[in-house]
Amino acid sequence: MSFSTHVLNAVTGLPAEGVRVRLEHGGSVLAEGRTDADGRIKGWEPRTGVHRVVFDTGGYLPETFYPEVVITFNVTDPGRHHHVPLLLSPYAYSTYRGS
Repeated sequence: MSFSTHVLNAVTGLPAEGVRVRLEHGGSVLAEGRTDADGRIKGWEPRTGVHRVVFDTGGYLPETFYPEVVITFNVTDPGRHHHVPLLLSPYAYSTYRGS
């Protein structure tokens, strides 16, 4: 079982490097880090059940309306890779179940 994320800056069209990200499960922090030069984090290991991935968007875009983006998702198939991307701009964000 693995987890990855990819943060893209919708204003510049470039990867969002240096965004602080935290993966939580059951009130515990499973992993923390920053996105790399390609806006990615990979190799984290979730568990079965509900998770929260927390993006410190205010630290990346100081003028943003959304200083933090929290995406809650459910891992039901431990054999699958779970990819949760974030498309970010100062006044909007979007996500989807990636592959």
